[in-house]
Amino acid sequence: MLRFPDALGLRPTPDRVRQTLFNWLGQELHGKTCLDLFAGSGALGFEALSRYAAEVVLVEQNPAVHRALTENAHQLKAEHARILRLDALQFLAQNTRRFDVIFLDPPYGQGWLEKLLPQLARHLAPQGVVYAEAEHPLTDLPGWDVFKHGKAGSVHYHLLKCAYEQ
Repeated sequence: MLRFPDALGLRPTPDRVRQTLFNWLGQELHGKTCLDLFAGSGALGFEALSRYAAEVVLVEQNPAVHRALTENAHQLKAEHARILRLDALQFLAQNTRRFDVIFLDPPYGQGWLEKLLPQLARHLAPQGVVYAEAEHPLTDLPGWDVFKHGKAGSVHYHLLKCAYEQ
C-alpha cells in the first residue's frame, strides 16, 4: 500500500483508470523506459515497474511528496525507480533521454498540458506514447493524435501519439 501526504493538487489515478491504462499499454512493459513527470503518489510509475518496465523516472517537486515517493520505493524494493526532486520544466530542460511511455497527470487548471505537450515529442522514443489526464477531453492538440480516450468521474484520460514520425 502506497503512503503519501495530503498535498494540493495530488490526485492518485483511480484503480479503474490504471487498469484501463495498462490494458491499453499491454500488461507487461518488458524493457520499456517510463517517465512519470508529475509523480505524486507514484501509482503509475510503481505500477509500470511491477509490469517489468526497465526503468521509471519519477519527477516530483513537492518535498514531502518526494520524500514519500523515496520511502515507498524503498519499501517496494523498486530498484529501477529513479526519483528526482525537480519541477517538470526543469527536468525537461536538462533531460536528453527518450522514453517509451510518458505519464502526464499535472495539477488541473494551471495550463501544464499546454506548456508541456509542445516539448514532449523530443523526449519520446520512436513508437512511444504519452498518457495524459485532464479535467476535460483533449482535442485539437498540435502535433499530437489522441488514439484512446476514457472518462471516469471528472477525470478524462488519454493516450497520445506524435502526429509525425520521430
